[in-house]
Amino acid sequence: MSRRFLYLDAHRLSAYLWRRGQFFFEGSFADSDEGLFAFKHYLAGQSGSDFALLTNVVEEERVIETIPFLQGADRKALIARRLARHFMGSPFAAFTSLGYETGQRKNEKLLLAALTNPAQIEPWLKFIADVSAPLSGIYTVAQLGGGLLKKLGSGQRACILLTMQDRSLRESYLKDGRTLFSRTAPVNDNDIDSSARSFAAEAVKLQQYLIGQRLISRDDRLPVIIIAAPTAVPAIAKACAEYGESSGALDFSIIDSHLAARKIGLKTLPADDRCDLLFLQLLATAPPRQQFAAASHRHDYLLARLRYGIVGAGLVVFLGGILFASHEAWTARALRQEAAALSSGETELAARYDQIAATFPQLATDDTPLDNATLGRLTARYATLSQQRHPGPALRRLGEVLDQTPAIILDRLDWRLGQTPADGAPDAAPPLDSDDETLVVSGHVQLAWAASAREVLVSFNAFVDRLRQDPDNRVRILQPPFDLESERPLRGGGERDETAQAQPFRIEIRRLEKP
Repeated sequence: MSRRFLYLDAHRLSAYLWRRGQFFFEGSFADSDEGLFAFKHYLAGQSGSDFALLTNVVEEERVIETIPFLQGADRKALIARRLARHFMGSPFAAFTSLGYETGQRKNEKLLLAALTNPAQIEPWLKFIADVSAPLSGIYTVAQLGGGLLKKLGSGQRACILLTMQDRSLRESYLKDGRTLFSRTAPVNDNDIDSSARSFAAEAVKLQQYLIGQRLISRDDRLPVIIIAAPTAVPAIAKACAEYGESSGALDFSIIDSHLAARKIGLKTLPADDRCDLLFLQLLATAPPRQQFAAASHRHDYLLARLRYGIVGAGLVVFLGGILFASHEAWTARALRQEAAALSSGETELAARYDQIAATFPQLATDDTPLDNATLGRLTARYATLSQQRHPGPALRRLGEVLDQTPAIILDRLDWRLGQTPADGAPDAAPPLDSDDETLVVSGHVQLAWAASAREVLVSFNAFVDRLRQDPDNRVRILQPPFDLESERPLRGGGERDETAQAQPFRIEIRRLEKP
């Protein structure tokens, strides 16, 4: 979207196109019915532009107010009442906070400003609204004075700024970069000497006014910065020297308008003594936050910003989708190339294996031939079986315990892996993990013929206790050597109990796999 700037003074409205950091004059419209009609036709051909309005009118007021410390809606309501009281309900009003006082009460100081003659501005705004042209804001020349001094490198805390505008001299008093007072004075811009004397005389008048308003004291030396055309600088310097000697409290500094234009980056140098383009350049490059247009005047501009924001977000998403799709396509291409390389490598390895396998000797017997493929399968099966668990460690531990208990005679051993229950094991046996091994030992106790049943049980219990000393063993008795009943107690005598029936025993040894 192109940007256009409108400059309104007491006599006419001028239109400029801003393109590549340069202003192009597009027309001037007089403050009359014919000028308004021509302006309407001009706007009809600029539907793709947004506008900013810069004013240099006489009816501009500023007031410094002090309000109590408030926040939120209460502060906004109080400021709205103060603006309505001072400027009689002008729709073109704004405020700037000057900070808080440091006394006991934290009062806030405000700079209230307004354009007090809406009738001078509203006809132009009506045509702008009729064609739905986006209006970014309404600004004033006095409002941009602080920005101009900052660009020019003037660091005075308080000063007077004098600039030549259309048939008028803009006089502004600035403090800390903010314009606290501004007014215009008519001048004869056809006579250089007369204009030069107007600069010096108006500076002295403004000084006296500021003293009367108690904005400055009589002893304050006040810098006066004048921006003038190169042809008028010598005459202005001469006039200021004369007035400076008479006043004694003003320090005049004259800046060539062409030099000022180059410092602020204005490519189109002013062709006359007017400083309109300087302030338009500041508005285009560094617009102030404060502006005087109401929300109703900026409605189309806000809609345009929202529309362009949505389009911009959609474009960002679209470009992001393209980048993501490109990345995924590149990744897929790389994966296809890698898969093709792996497939080619697999084919080469298979062919090489076949060549090497063809050199192996063929193992065969007369009855059962054994080719290379069968040999490969048997080798793989052997490797799998060699990695499986075997009962060697369990039998080795059992043999060590049998060496310590020679009375134990083994009849049968059952070894297995997994969760298959042992033959005759009770249903309440604890569950086994898939990698646990179980060894079921069947046997009997062989002692001297005269041994008693109690001695047999002592030998059996010693065998079981030694097995349980291994932390990896979980021993469970499936069948003891004697079926003891409560009504048949064991005797502790030295003779054998003829009534006791010796039975074979069965125990279960469960070994846990070590991690």
